[in-house]
Amino acid sequence: MKKRKKIVATLALLLTTSLAVNAQSKDSSAEFGFKGGLNFSNMYTEDVDDNNVLTSFNAGVYAKLPITDAIAIQPELLYSRKGAELVYDNAFAEGTAKFKLNYIELPLLLKLNLTDSFNVHAGPYFAYLIDAQVTNETNDGTFDFEDTYNNDDFNKFDYGLSAGVGLDFESIGIGVRYNYGLQTVGKERQFAGTTYTVPDGKNSNLSLYLAVRLN
Repeated sequence: MKKRKKIVATLALLLTTSLAVNAQSKDSSAEFGFKGGLNFSNMYTEDVDDNNVLTSFNAGVYAKLPITDAIAIQPELLYSRKGAELVYDNAFAEGTAKFKLNYIELPLLLKLNLTDSFNVHAGPYFAYLIDAQVTNETNDGTFDFEDTYNNDDFNKFDYGLSAGVGLDFESIGIGVRYNYGLQTVGKERQFAGTTYTVPDGKNSNLSLYLAVRLN
């Protein structure tokens, strides 16, 4: 996965290139449908990497509202599970902890048709946390912290940047999208006079999706 600077540079290049392309879409009317797919998510502090990936899902509805033949606004309303899987092995304990964060997510995307079927899309996303699940599995069961977390330990609102590419056909579409979170997932906590944040990372999520057009 790319770092933040590479993501911004890529978005700028895609936008500049697309504005110079004389593209045409198949249909200039509004489009509505369902979409869903797989999430490959983790959390990052400074640089995004491929460690601690949690595999999950997303599902919801979308609308495509054309501005011109080549440009459209695409809002979506999704249920999306993000989080991370942390494998730890130290002198005190070893096991696997999973943070499963369930969001209602609203991406607001600018969609640019570079050909009749190929598009790029980018824009902000906003999300609301409806549930957080923390599980922990250890080899001997002695290191248990699940009961120390509840929904109030996580920030309710998340936001960030989305960008992706897709292929649109007559009644279905497929694509890949990356969400780069800008909000820390965990809240600050106090323990023995010390302030700390767990988890102190931000959401990073790569999704593969299938869209089904209804009209």
